[in-house]
Order: sequence, then structure tokens, then C-alpha cells
Amino acid sequence: MIWLRSLVFNILFFGITAGIGILAVPALLLPVRFTRGVTRLWARLVILALRLAVGVRVEVRGWHHLPPGGVVLAAKHQSAFDTIIWLSLLSQPAYVMKKELLSIPFYGWHARKAGMIPVDRAGGAAALRGMLRAATEAVAAGRQVVIFPEGTRTAVGQRVSYQPGVVAIAAGTGAPVVPVATDSGRVWGRRHFLKRPGVIRISLLPPLPPGLNRARMLAALEAQIETETDRLMAEPQLPTREDPVDKSVG
Repeated sequence: MIWLRSLVFNILFFGITAGIGILAVPALLLPVRFTRGVTRLWARLVILALRLAVGVRVEVRGWHHLPPGGVVLAAKHQSAFDTIIWLSLLSQPAYVMKKELLSIPFYGWHARKAGMIPVDRAGGAAALRGMLRAATEAVAAGRQVVIFPEGTRTAVGQRVSYQPGVVAIAAGTGAPVVPVATDSGRVWGRRHFLKRPGVIRISLLPPLPPGLNRARMLAALEAQIETETDRLMAEPQLPTREDPVDKSVG
């Protein structure tokens, strides 16, 4: 049954992507708000399909920890779901993403028009300056910069060293940094075809205190995200009435 429901979701996913892709082409010729609107519609339809086909609910906690205006969200990354959800939840997300993704036809054009932030990991100091310039412009415009400090998707229970890019962005923009934990990998595994019914929980934590140096910020970020992720992973997959939910998605 799980295999069949996962197959149905994947059919819906590619159907939604193809359909929205038709809308995305003319949106490239319109003001950026239309491009972001099409992206938000795609993300919300995918999340709805995940609920209808597989039986996955999304719960967000700690929404009050997200300050208004420009902010940096440092998010745990367990699955492809994590790259979709913020397109649905945030009004003006600016993802920090690999530069190579912007070269993909249609997807890359859309991401570039939407103001995503490319990073060239092999580009040295010049690439870092370009990333910081783009992040600074995004924060100044009141946008939410989304970065995955692990630098890649990590399997459930796996830990990797956090990358210093989030520290550079925080220092360069002066924006508050909000740690985000999730247990998405339990439902949508890293590079897994199967999607399991249950609840994906997302937990926004209080912003890190300002003025931390690089080492202390990375240590605090990793400690808070991993501790909260472990706590979420220990909760039962079925929700209870006591769950402290700010909003349900999908």
C-alpha cells in the first residue's frame, strides 16, 4: 500500500510540475511577484498532493520566533521536502543554492528570476563576495534567506559538520539567524521513492544571540538544531492533542 500511494504521489508530483511549468514560462516575462506566486502555487499543490496521496500532514511550531523583515533561516536538511516547504510558508524566500542549479533550463531561469542566491563552492573569495552581496540585497528587501548549513541532505541519525557560509551571511547582513529543526526524513527519506504516512514536524527556534564569533555561532547553531531534531524524532509519528502546533500545512 505504501508503494502504491508513493507511486500515486510521484505521478501527481510530476503532473503538477509539468502543469505549473506551463504557467512559469509566461511568468518569466512578468514582474517578479508573478514568478514567486507561481512557485508558491507549485509548492502548495505538491504539499496538498502529499497529504491526499500518502496521508502526510505538516505541522509548524515556533512560528512566533520568526522576526518580521529580513532574516536568515538556518534549516535542517533531511529530504527534498525541506527545499519545497519554505516556498509555501514564506512570502519572499531567497534560497542559497548551488550555482549549477541555475543552469538547468526552465528551473534555473525561474530560480534566477525569483532572486535565489547562487553559491559556487569552488569559486573562492570572489564567489563568497557574490553570495554575500546577493544575501545583503535580499535581507535589505525584507526577504527571508533560507540556507541549509549542513550543505547537503543528511540521512536520519546522520550528522555532518556545519558549513561556515551561514556565519558569513549573518555577519555580512546583520540579520537575525533562526535555527530550524525537522523530522522530515522519517516520512520522506533521503533519495527514497517511498513516502510514509505520518506527520512532518518543523520547529523554529529562538534567534541566535547577536555578536557570536564564527566558532561559537556554528557550535550554537548545530547544538540547537540537532538537539531539537533528536527531540522531534523521539516523538510518535501520530499527533496528539498536546502537540504545540502553530499551523498545519496542506
